[in-house]
Amino acid sequence: MRLRRIGIALVTLVMVCRIHICLSENITRGSFPKGFVFGTASSAFQYEGAVKEDGRGPTVWDTFSHKFGKVADFSNADVAVDDYHRYNEDIQLMKDMGMDAYRFSIAWSRIFPNGSGEINQKGVDHYNNLINALLAKGIEPYVTLYHWDLPQALEDRYNGWLNPQIIKDFATYAETCFQKFGDRVKHWITFNEPHTFTVQGYDVGLQAPGRCSILLHVFCRAGNSATEPYIVAHNVLLSHATVTDIYRKKYKQKQRGSLGIAFDVMWFEPATNSTDDIEAAQRAQDFQLGWFIEPLILGDYPSSMRSRVGNRLPEFSKSEAALLKGSLDFVGINYYTTYYARKNSSDSLGKILDDSIADSGAITLPFKDGKAIGDKVSVSKATCKFYLVVHST
Repeated sequence: MRLRRIGIALVTLVMVCRIHICLSENITRGSFPKGFVFGTASSAFQYEGAVKEDGRGPTVWDTFSHKFGKVADFSNADVAVDDYHRYNEDIQLMKDMGMDAYRFSIAWSRIFPNGSGEINQKGVDHYNNLINALLAKGIEPYVTLYHWDLPQALEDRYNGWLNPQIIKDFATYAETCFQKFGDRVKHWITFNEPHTFTVQGYDVGLQAPGRCSILLHVFCRAGNSATEPYIVAHNVLLSHATVTDIYRKKYKQKQRGSLGIAFDVMWFEPATNSTDDIEAAQRAQDFQLGWFIEPLILGDYPSSMRSRVGNRLPEFSKSEAALLKGSLDFVGINYYTTYYARKNSSDSLGKILDDSIADSGAITLPFKDGKAIGDKVSVSKATCKFYLVVHST
């Protein structure tokens, strides 16, 4: 993916920290430009707890985290940090810290315990109370509609993101949120890091719902790592575009909010100056950020994906491409790290894995010749995460 073809302009930098801001003694808030937004962030499954209270339905992550060996320390999120009961305390902490914003996710299964059908009013009440409490303290809500916690009922009913039915059900859920909360919420994020749950959940099986086929199903009982990630990503992209279209046609003029998506982003540097490695770095970028952002800007997947994945990569119809193009008011960039990329000169690894990662034909590592690409961040010194928010032009 070549960013110069897309044309994006930086408008805001939002810094989101887990619990506290760690700044050196030489840096103050005055060191940041006007319009810089300081905030905290969470996701419903990681923070709320109360998984069986007030009508909440189970999610794929509830199921996954309760399976033996899926979580390294055998923990689960049944209680988490109990934000469901303690959100007023947490909001006061944000206020005391001088936060401008709070990004949180809504648990789909609190609004629709079965993924669709009857609305759970107690779930609606909880998020109304949370939003009102934030605004009362002068903190702006940034709401993520989907942070990986698919209602288990939809996984059981039709395999969730693998079925195009999910587009309709996600749209109904999202529109319900616009109706119930959109008078106060002005910043909507449809999906948090779709690349992560696509690959981790359907290629390597390390996250919910834990599907994969690598190494002859040694790690997963079900799945197809060569096809399912592409199907999931396709349905996610069409879900985002559908929801954007609904918001713009029915709610944006009155509610005056903005809607975008947040990507997990790695950067890739060629391991050498060879043409092979330069091209490998570009392919690695195409199969990571380009996979999701190019359809939303240009209406189709990167050409390298089309040529390398072939008929395993779904096609967009003309109407779908038109719906996708420009379906963003902003793009969130969750930047984590940079890797060296080199051409995979052997087909043996690709044949063994037979998955979307091998399809890129690039080997990516954070070190070269035994030397790391950069200094490691010390988590004990800083736990801050930055989100670059950019608008398409």
